[in-house]
Amino acid sequence: MFTDKEQAASFDVDPQRGFTPLCPDELPITGGDGIADELNQQAEYAAYRVVSKDEHPLGALWVTSDPNAVMTPVKEDYPNLDVKWPAHCVVGTEGNKLIPGLPNEDTYDLVVRKGVDQEKHPYGACYHDLAGAESTGAIEWLREHLVETVIVGGLATDFCMKTTALQLSAAGFRVIVNLGACRSVNPATLEEDLAQMHHAGIETIQSANELKFSA
Repeated sequence: MFTDKEQAASFDVDPQRGFTPLCPDELPITGGDGIADELNQQAEYAAYRVVSKDEHPLGALWVTSDPNAVMTPVKEDYPNLDVKWPAHCVVGTEGNKLIPGLPNEDTYDLVVRKGVDQEKHPYGACYHDLAGAESTGAIEWLREHLVETVIVGGLATDFCMKTTALQLSAAGFRVIVNLGACRSVNPATLEEDLAQMHHAGIETIQSANELKFSA
């Protein structure tokens, strides 16, 4: 898989401890804390490195402490909320931090902070709302830096990573998803998730070892 480094960005989607077994009371994804090496390796093929983070507030309206209520619908009064989730990645907590092995936040070229509103729970890193109307500035930043290809990995394959990849593809970028740098909340949906991404023109690789520099 050939890429032009000068026109490429590596996008780490929500690689936070709240999505790993390091924070078992949040949204622990099996293997979620084991993707740092792949994310670091894919970044070697890009001129820019971007990271997104859930920056959730305390007391968000989508939070539930009832395990049986997870992924049940939120009231229709809130159009930017779909289902309930356990509290995760709350600002100032351990779950908000990046997983071990990744660079410090301040070394990234861009940090995208999302999910900051109590009444909104976006998945993709490109928009603050579910409808895709309120930009986070990520797309504009990538265009300003003349990026054409975005190499994407992160958490989780079936939610924030996939949605971010689809948003970037819809915005006109060539998108390569590195599956070695991803993990799923529900691995049983992986084939469906891949089909959706491939239908949108997104390319996938099994690991960063498949990346090569353009001649």
